[in-house]
Amino acid sequence: MTPSTTGSLYEAFDPETARALTERLEIHYTPKHGSWLNIAEIELSALTRQCLGHRLDRLDTLNHELAAWQHATNTDRRQVNWQFTSADARTKLRHLYPEN
Repeated sequence: MTPSTTGSLYEAFDPETARALTERLEIHYTPKHGSWLNIAEIELSALTRQCLGHRLDRLDTLNHELAAWQHATNTDRRQVNWQFTSADARTKLRHLYPEN
């Protein structure tokens, strides 16, 4: 079993605990490589520094702070300047594109 599946929980915990944990998780499978991943990591780093850099002892406080951070971030409407174009992809990844 790969580490990205819930099977690893059954290896680490008793079945009842593992089942309870799997019901709480929502797993999103994402590519391991890609420029969008760098953007996601930057946003998670900003979230950690700007919102989660201090102890939050209540779930409702955490949810309130996360919602406020998300609202401020979305209001700011930062944009990403993608520099890897489709033409670049066809050049660098020509083995993935059929010949015309």
